[in-house]
Amino acid sequence: METLYALSFGALLAAALYLLMSRQLLRMVLGLLLLGNAVNLAIFVAGRLSSNTPPLVPEGALAIATSANPLPQALILTAIVISFSLVAFTVVLFERAHRALGTLDPDAMREAEPRSEAAP
Repeated sequence: METLYALSFGALLAAALYLLMSRQLLRMVLGLLLLGNAVNLAIFVAGRLSSNTPPLVPEGALAIATSANPLPQALILTAIVISFSLVAFTVVLFERAHRALGTLDPDAMREAEPRSEAAP
């Protein structure tokens, strides 16, 4: 089961890096979203998937080594919120840039910047 998660992580990471290296801003946003999901999957896999023991252990019991680790799950919840807010901010930023410049091509956006004069 963990091998399937590792392969899924590799596929998500490869697709994210491919999209991030694209020259279109919409693909970059999708790559950023996939990268966040790949990291969440990696954190989830690090928290022992095969355990059936609940994370709440009665006092005096020695089942801590086999219980599920709740920390990666809490980290993933936080990462999901941060990833969603980052993608939402990026989409709004690109929408504003599209309205101001009329394009989503990064090269055309660079040409729209004012040229800086060389310092004397």
